[in-house]
Amino acid sequence: MAETPFVGISAVTFDAPDAPELARFYQNLLGWPVKHESSTWVTLADPGGGPGLSFQYEPAYVRPVWPAGDGGRNMQVHLDIEVTSLAAAGEWATAAGATLAEYQPQDDVRVYLDPAGHPFCIFSRAELTGG
Repeated sequence: MAETPFVGISAVTFDAPDAPELARFYQNLLGWPVKHESSTWVTLADPGGGPGLSFQYEPAYVRPVWPAGDGGRNMQVHLDIEVTSLAAAGEWATAAGATLAEYQPQDDVRVYLDPAGHPFCIFSRAELTGG
């Protein structure tokens, strides 16, 4: 049997109509530094050493649909972002350029849309557990 090669995730990549613009949104939201940038590709580095976030230009980009529905390009991936305060993080996300999604499936989690329409969730573990 062949030796199993090392396999690791270096980044989660999002398609976008403007990769640098979407990267700036997440850079402002998360406070992560730019690791690599070109006009068609940007990678943000996780300061904690985990996988980064990358953004690639896609000329045929179609905004995802949230919540899922018939006939549209439904969301296929989203970020779950843990925060210390749901209310404060919601204000921060909105100030950075996010939009609160009309549909909210849970009372203790908030779904926002980034400028390209990708949904992401913010939650506070302390608020979820009551501690």
